[in-house]
Amino acid sequence: MAVHGHVDERFSALSEVLDAQLESGEELGAAISVNLGGQTLVDVWGGYADAARTIPWGEDTIVNVWSTTKEITALAILMLVEQGLVDLDAPVATYWPEFAQHGKHDILVKQVMSHTSGVSGWDQPFVAEDMYDWEKSTSRLAAQAPWWEPGTASGYHAQNQGHLLGEIVRRVSGLPLKQFVAERIAAPLGVDLQIGAKAEDDDRVAEIIPPPPLGFDLATMDPTSPTVRTLTGPVSDAALANTIPWRRADMGALNGHTNARALARTFSTISLGGEVDGARLLSPATIERIFEEQSHGPDLVLGVPLRFGIGFALPEPTSIPYVPSEKVCFWGGWGGSMTLMFPDRGLTVSYVMNRMAPGIIGSDRAELYLTSILSALD
Repeated sequence: MAVHGHVDERFSALSEVLDAQLESGEELGAAISVNLGGQTLVDVWGGYADAARTIPWGEDTIVNVWSTTKEITALAILMLVEQGLVDLDAPVATYWPEFAQHGKHDILVKQVMSHTSGVSGWDQPFVAEDMYDWEKSTSRLAAQAPWWEPGTASGYHAQNQGHLLGEIVRRVSGLPLKQFVAERIAAPLGVDLQIGAKAEDDDRVAEIIPPPPLGFDLATMDPTSPTVRTLTGPVSDAALANTIPWRRADMGALNGHTNARALARTFSTISLGGEVDGARLLSPATIERIFEEQSHGPDLVLGVPLRFGIGFALPEPTSIPYVPSEKVCFWGGWGGSMTLMFPDRGLTVSYVMNRMAPGIIGSDRAELYLTSILSALD
């Protein structure tokens, strides 16, 4: 068996599913963790951290988790809400006055959190490397106009949500987002979680294997549409995750580096009422705000029905049918990584990998693992 780690006997079938995916080559390297009631029942990993299959995926391997990073950034904002430093119902410009330019004075913090702000990318010209320059990228966002009427629909803030929310974190706390995450989240919880990756961690970062092309051709679409503007402002290139400049950047929508164990422990904060082993980050009242529906319908960027609460997605069976229609909040990363929180069950599930699957939301592999986990608990 190619799977290593600890599995409660209830989840033996999950180990077999992961092993089959690794043996078939569908997975290159991956890790899964299940936290129930504060106990880690599953902490498994297997496969390889590199395309050449020379470096085994180890217990301390970390990987770029793409938009699963957005969950970390959302948690940072919710912590500031908990401390009374940020009001979700207040305009972003309350904390970042320059953001009020060009009709953005009424855009609310919760609208950025729920992808309904109308600011889902950067006006061109703008290239991926520009995202690494915090001052340039945030000042550009402050200076542009929204692409649709804020609050009327979601349009996935694919690459820039971490800059939008990260600037609020910086203005309010005085800390860059990556430092806030290191000092206020990772340290108190004792988890291997960071925005970007430090130089001393480069040798344990798994190599990203880019996915097949997206299922639509941007060149044939309306260039003024939110889809084209978002996905070309800047153009997405998964191979950039293997570069040092990417790892050193502060991009709270894109370049979290962590593993399933750390994600499951971190987000058990939400599943367990705000406290993990004596470290309280949130109150139950703040957690409840996550579940306030902000939008439900076709996403203007991704083109599929999505349902967003504040900072996280909520179940939408037509687009993500394997996420059950119960009290659950979640999101995932390009290529398939996912972290899901079930507060009524006290359950947190996380999956990360380095061979990216097709599509942007979840994957067939994520569905296999989640289905196995939920079946074991029924």
